[in-house]
Amino acid sequence: MSTYRALWVEESDDGFKQTVTERQLDTLPENDVLVKVSYSSLNYKDALSANGNKGVTRSYPHTPGIDAAGTVVKSGNSAFKEGDEVIVIGYDLGMNTSGGLAEYISVPADWVVLKPEKITLREAMCYGTAGFTAALSVDTLLHVGIAPSQGPVLVTGASGGVGSIACWLLKNLNFEVHALTGKQDQADWFKAIGVETLVSRDDVLAMGKRPMGKTQWAAAVDTVGGDILSNVVKAIQYGGSVACCGMAAGAEINTSVFPFIIRGINLLGVDSVELPLEIKMDIWRQIANDWKFDDFAEFTEHSLKEVSLDEVPAALDTILKGGHLGRYLVKIS
Repeated sequence: MSTYRALWVEESDDGFKQTVTERQLDTLPENDVLVKVSYSSLNYKDALSANGNKGVTRSYPHTPGIDAAGTVVKSGNSAFKEGDEVIVIGYDLGMNTSGGLAEYISVPADWVVLKPEKITLREAMCYGTAGFTAALSVDTLLHVGIAPSQGPVLVTGASGGVGSIACWLLKNLNFEVHALTGKQDQADWFKAIGVETLVSRDDVLAMGKRPMGKTQWAAAVDTVGGDILSNVVKAIQYGGSVACCGMAAGAEINTSVFPFIIRGINLLGVDSVELPLEIKMDIWRQIANDWKFDDFAEFTEHSLKEVSLDEVPAALDTILKGGHLGRYLVKIS
C-alpha cells in the first residue's frame, strides 16, 4: 500500500476547503509507529482545525483528527509490534501532526497506548478524546471525595461529546445528574443518557454579579468555561468541587474569592492533551474494566452517530454550528 485516503484541508483565496483525497504514504512524518486507523471520532477542535483556526493548526494543507484507534503496521520501538491494537489521542495529533481522519498515522511511540483487552477499537473511539476527558473529569471528582450521598452533580454543555459521556458515567456511578443546556426541548434525549433534571442556561447566567448564590450542587463537570463557570462556582455546596475541562463559552472567568474561602470549594483543572502517558493508560484501563457498564451499547446507540470519512466535512460543519447531540464516530477502514 503506497497510498492512503485522508481528509485534506487546503487554504485558498476563498477560505479553507475540505476534501477526501489519496495521499502518498511516504508523505507522513517519520516517526516510531505507523498505525492503520480503523476508527476515529470528531471533536470541536477538529472542526476548528478543518476550518483554518491558526490557534489549533499553524500551517496548511493539513489532515485533522485528534483521535485514532487502529493496528500497528510498523514499529521502530520495542514496546509495540506489528498487529498490536492501539489508541492515540491528544499530544499534537491532528493539530500540527497529520491526524486520525485518515487511513494511516505515523506518531512517536510515547503518544501510543496499547488498547486494553476488554474494549474494542470501536468502543475506544466511542469515547475518543471527548469521552476520555469526561472520564478523567469524573475520576478527578472522585479523587477529592465527591460521593452520591452529598447531592446532585451538574454537567454543563451536557449535549456535547464530553458532557453527554460525563452524564452517563455519573449516572452509572449512582449520582443524581443535573444537566445545564440551551437545548431544553431535548428532554427525552437527556433522560436517556441519565439526566434527572435539566437546568436552564439562562437561570445560571441570571446570577449576575452576586458573589455567591444559593447552593444547588455537590459538584460539577464544566465543559464550557466563561460566564457559565463563573456562576456555577457560586452555587456549589460547602466543600464541593468543579472539574473544569473546556472553554466553549469563553476562556475567561470572573468570580470572587468568596466561594473558595467561605464554602471551601475546589476548582480543578482537567487536561487530556499533555497528560502523562502512564495516567492515560490508567484511565483507559478504568474505562475498559471498572467503568464498562452494561448499558454502554444502548447509550452509544442513542448518543452517537457513525459516519464515513466521506461524510466528515458535513459532520464537522454541524459541530461548528452547535447543531449536534452527543458524539460522531468515524469508521475509517
